[in-house]
Amino acid sequence: MSEFAPICIYLVISPLVSLIPLGVPFPFASNSSTYPEKLSAYECGSDPSGDARSCFDIRFYLVPILFIIPDPEVTFSFPWAVPPNKIDLFGSWSMMAFLLILTIGSLYEWKRGASDRE
Repeated sequence: MSEFAPICIYLVISPLVSLIPLGVPFPFASNSSTYPEKLSAYECGSDPSGDARSCFDIRFYLVPILFIIPDPEVTFSFPWAVPPNKIDLFGSWSMMAFLLILTIGSLYEWKRGASDRE
């Protein structure tokens, strides 16, 4: 069980690191400074114009989708950060297969010109 202690410590500390900065401002916040001008719609200092429900170009959605490819690569590469003598042959080849699949996806995205700007 002691070999899992660092993981348990990480699982306890990481939510605290993210939740404490979210909760610190609440005791210091006051609702007395709200006034109608502050609560009005804001769009570069002028009144809003047009419909807020207009359709976005598909490229707007494509950028976050393209960032999904490197994210698992980084996440699943963490187990590789162990000493080389601790990874057996199966672990090495499974990681190579995973990286090959992600590389093929990245090359396909590059070949199709998905990240090109017009």
